Amino acid sequence: MITVTSVEAQNRFGQLLDTVQREPVTITRHGRTAAFIVSPQDMRDLQDARRKRGTAVDAFEAYFAKANATLTPAARELTDADVVQLVHELR
Repeated sequence: MITVTSVEAQNRFGQLLDTVQREPVTITRHGRTAAFIVSPQDMRDLQDARRKRGTAVDAFEAYFAKANATLTPAARELTDADVVQLVHELR
């Protein structure tokens, strides 16, 4: 990934459009990342990953809610520290 300043990006915009077909470009302003330019394919891949992440999170939350509903009262009272201790004891 190449990095250019915002001034360079303005002056070389056409060239950067060609470059992003091969690799993303980072644009900085005052030494900090201000933006990225990516190819349409990279953007589709990023959007697809975001959708998949959202689907995975939804599935995990549904599974957790279902599993939580089956817990015994004693299991509901366990703290994280209790669970860690039990795992260590079983090793």
